[in-house]
Amino acid sequence: MRKISGRSSGAGSEPRPGSVSPAARARVGAVALALVGSAVLSACASDPTAAKSSDDKGGGQSLTVGLTYIPNIQFAPFYVAESKGFYKDAGLKVTLRHHSFTDDLFGGLTAGKEDIVYAGGDEMLQGRAKGVPVVDIASLYHTYPVAMLVPQDSPIHKVEDLRGHSVGTPGPYGETYFGLLAMLKSAGLTTKDVNVQNIGFTQQAALAGHKVDAVMGYLNNDAVQFEQAGVAVRPVEGTGGAAALPLAAAGLGATKTTLDQHGDDVKKFVAATLRGVQYTVEHPDEAVSISKTYIPGMNDQKQQASALAVLKATVPLMQTPASGKPGLNDAATWDKMASFMKEQGLLDKPVTATDAYSNSYLP
Repeated sequence: MRKISGRSSGAGSEPRPGSVSPAARARVGAVALALVGSAVLSACASDPTAAKSSDDKGGGQSLTVGLTYIPNIQFAPFYVAESKGFYKDAGLKVTLRHHSFTDDLFGGLTAGKEDIVYAGGDEMLQGRAKGVPVVDIASLYHTYPVAMLVPQDSPIHKVEDLRGHSVGTPGPYGETYFGLLAMLKSAGLTTKDVNVQNIGFTQQAALAGHKVDAVMGYLNNDAVQFEQAGVAVRPVEGTGGAAALPLAAAGLGATKTTLDQHGDDVKKFVAATLRGVQYTVEHPDEAVSISKTYIPGMNDQKQQASALAVLKATVPLMQTPASGKPGLNDAATWDKMASFMKEQGLLDKPVTATDAYSNSYLP
């Protein structure tokens, strides 16, 4: 969901596929989910994890939500939902609890400090394989956010063309690595057929400097940064594109205990958050303006323009398919993901897909 450092191992150690810990979490997901220009990242304040609450807007049931990175434009739908009063309208007092670089992804959830966490569906599946009783209750991204990026003039036009070429990825963990494995599988390839290089978060330098032939990156972050730097790249997709990848992206997770004890409140929270998502999709400029009050240092025009570019690139990922329902977890995708991640050695033990998600809390 986020992209800064890895999400599979402790800082300073070699990450291994399938682990869930702070270093990997800071890069993935997310959120999800997304991913912000470097100018915005560098502008964060010295205490980025301070909780922000809607308690001052009236009474209601209290819920704490874990946003698994420091204040960032990727969390705009939550900022919008709070600022526009959607949580208050639902009768909730919501505290947005940002994680630090060292927080465990599901640590707040299992310790009872958080009621809900924003994380990738793939991360929740890994969490369950480690004994974390987390359930994905709503999908906020309906398209997996990663892509293989190559120079505009590259001879690589489809994944099959990658055979014998080099591809850079931050490391053997997280969404970019999962996406690479899925794309290779779709083309009948494995990591033995290509030269996978762990390049950290240097995609732009590695590709522009011809150190690798392709890189794995986020559509709503790396692709945006390449464009802003004037480096012409294009995505290479597998058959069916990102929508066909057997992976579930950013969503909302809660433990079974929370769902059993506060199911009605959780359902209200999901509905209010989906209102925030839809408002962000329809009003990205206003969403950036709202986010300024939540993201320390995002004051100058350059930073706001960078945030807007990232958010506009995120909108297609959040949009609900015409034939779908907002927040819906797709059963076929979860089944495929459980099989794929087990096959690739990304799970400590098998997980039953239907235990890992629920659509019962959607409005």
